[in-house]
Formats: sequence, C-alpha cells, structure tokens
Amino acid sequence: MRPWSFVLPLAGLPLLMGLAADDFKLEPGFKLLFNGKNLDGWKEAGGKKEALEGRTEAHGGRLKVVEGRLVYDPEVKGDLSIETTQEFGKDVHIKFDFKPGPKCNNDVFLRGTKFDIVPGNKENKAVKEGEWYPFELIVVGDKVEHRVGGEVARTSTLKAGAPASPLKLRAEFGVLEIKNLRVKE
Repeated sequence: MRPWSFVLPLAGLPLLMGLAADDFKLEPGFKLLFNGKNLDGWKEAGGKKEALEGRTEAHGGRLKVVEGRLVYDPEVKGDLSIETTQEFGKDVHIKFDFKPGPKCNNDVFLRGTKFDIVPGNKENKAVKEGEWYPFELIVVGDKVEHRVGGEVARTSTLKAGAPASPLKLRAEFGVLEIKNLRVKE
C-alpha cells in the first residue's frame, strides 16, 4: 500500500467539514420567509409598497439577493425598507442569521416593536463586524423577546391592542447580510 493512499482522502476532510458546518436545516414547524433566490413574499415598504415577486433587488439595489443572502448595499443611499406580504398578529417565532459590516445600524420591526442591529451597542454588546450571529424574535401573548447569539438582548410588552403587522427590515446605514430567515406561528 502506498503511504499517500491514507493522506489524500483525509486532505479533503477539512473542506467537507466546512461545508457541513454551513448546511442549514429548517426546524420542524418553521417555514422560510426568505428563500435565498428572490424576494417572493416581500414588498417595498412605504410609498407604493411595490410587490417584489420574482425580483432579486429592492429600492434600486439597496437590498438585494446575493448567493442566498439578503445584502444591504451602503453604496445605494437611503433609509429604505422591505416587509413581508404576510402579517403576524398572534404568537410567532422568527429566526435568522445576520452578519453586520462596517457602520451597520439597521432595524427589525414587528407589531410596534423595533430592534436595532448595531454592533457593540447595549443590546448587541458581543456582536462584532464580519461575524455571523443568530437572531430570534419571539412573541408570546403580549410579551416580546429579542435574542442575539442565544442570549436575551431585550424583552418588552406589546401595547394593548397592537395590531397584526408584517415583518419589516429597514436598511438605514452600513452593511448587513441576512440568511436563513424563517418563521413559526
């Protein structure tokens, strides 16, 4: 047997392990809100609220689909948002992974609540630019919990009679990437 016959198959092992680490599996009961291919199920927020079915970008490229991720492009100026065509008015669990880039200051809205994604701020103390973090928004009854990296970043109470609303993603400043956006009602 040649001495390299064992080494060569093992040489590809780190590559395969890296691929396995990036594999995403949808949890039972969850469904995708962002399919990673286009903006089906989303519309531009504000103004005309233009439907984005079959499109891969919104607001002139401010938000665009790139290799399975939703990317906020800071070269396209404007405080612009997209929102789901679906509204959420009951208990809901929303999850996604995010990677903030330079000067990231962007927001997530649902049912009158706002969460700022700003690396190093009081609710994102451990968040650093260029690294992926899991985010969860959990609404049970009138209680809202925002988690970053598995830790509770903030809890709040919905205002009495808070109406159903879409999930809204706001591109305010800087770079942000989002992937694996899913929901369980």
